[in-house]
Amino acid sequence: MTTIRTFIVEDNPTIRQSLIGTLREVARVDPIGEAETEAEGTKWLTHNLSQWDLAIVDLFLKDGTGFRVLEACRQRDPAQKIVVLSNYATPEIRRKCANLGADAVFDKATEIDDLIDYCQRRRQAQFSSFAAH
Repeated sequence: MTTIRTFIVEDNPTIRQSLIGTLREVARVDPIGEAETEAEGTKWLTHNLSQWDLAIVDLFLKDGTGFRVLEACRQRDPAQKIVVLSNYATPEIRRKCANLGADAVFDKATEIDDLIDYCQRRRQAQFSSFAAH
């Protein structure tokens, strides 16, 4: 079965490694890279457009913000998804992220299972599309 090539922009190494392990084991995603600053994340995502299917972006980074990463990736292929994983998933933040092109927003404290479900649904949709061709 196909995997989802996932790039993670998260400045906390503990959270990043935990997320990578969980997503790899439970959601069957393929973590292909990571960044901890806005500049690193933006550069990799925009210079490797054919290399990723999903980006998971934190909003408040060591240097810069996830908002600018979202903005920089607006011209991506419609099949490429960007989700936000943040401790600040308020209704206002969710609206702002949606306006900047985020496909979904998940709260780090309470919605990790929802993120995993989202990844599993994306993988199944991608597999169905792949199998149909």
